[in-house]
Formats: sequence, C-alpha cells, structure tokens
Amino acid sequence: MVKIDGLEKLLAEHPFFADWSDAYRELLAGCAANHRFEAGEHLLREGQAAEAFYLIRHGSVALEYPMPGGDPLLLETLHEGEVFGWSWMVAPYIWAFDARAIELCRVVSMDANCLRTKCDADHSLAYELFKRFIPIMAERMEALRLQLLDVYGPKR
Repeated sequence: MVKIDGLEKLLAEHPFFADWSDAYRELLAGCAANHRFEAGEHLLREGQAAEAFYLIRHGSVALEYPMPGGDPLLLETLHEGEVFGWSWMVAPYIWAFDARAIELCRVVSMDANCLRTKCDADHSLAYELFKRFIPIMAERMEALRLQLLDVYGPKR
C-alpha cells in the first residue's frame, strides 16, 4: 500500500466524490490509500473480510464469482471512474466475489473501519455515502438479473 500526499485531490478527481464538499473530501482522505495492481492480480477475494471499497482511477477490473473446479464466472467489467466493493457496508462484511485487474490498475481504497467510525460520528456523512452507493447497488443487481434472464430465461 502506497500512501501519498494529495489524496484529497485524487478524491476530487473521481466522479464518486467530485461534487462533495472540500471538508468531507479532506475528512475522507484520512481513510484513503493509493494502490497499483498489475494485470491478473487480485484486489480482493470472495470469502475474505471486506475491509475497503475501491475507486478505479485507471484501468479495468473484472468482478468474478469463483466456480469450483473451473474458470470464474465474469459478473461485470468495471473501468476508470467506477466504484466497487459495497460489502464493507453490510455485516458480516465479507466479499461475495473476486475482483481482478484486467490490465494495470490504479485505485484508491477507502478503509472500511475508518469509514464506519466517521459515519458513526457524522450521520450526514453516512447518508451521503449511502445515497451514492444505493444506486450503484441497484444497477449491479439489475445487471445480474439481466444476465440470469439471458442464461436461464425462456428460450426462443
């Protein structure tokens, strides 16, 4: 993990935090860390503790479900400007999928324990985070529903 100065700037440049107040971005920068992942490297694994969420700054990430004895099932491919990892918000805080860099990726991780502590102290902050995550969660669930219909729906 690489910590750098200017994490507030990285947060301000990412669409997820672009319209947030400078005060909130400064507060949340204390929970942020900058990372680099090479192609093929896993950012997280299904079943492990969900200790962060991720802002993609550069590159693409495959969200995958590991299949016993076979290749993982690709759930979705995410790109620069997108966010993933909402499992930090829902107990028992366990990843339900894998995330793997498809190419060189640069991401900002947001530490879950730090975020939960700040959200407990400032419910307005929690509301702002939830307000942004709920549409992402709904979008991902809709994409999964469409995939299931494509695979298991009526054949024409």
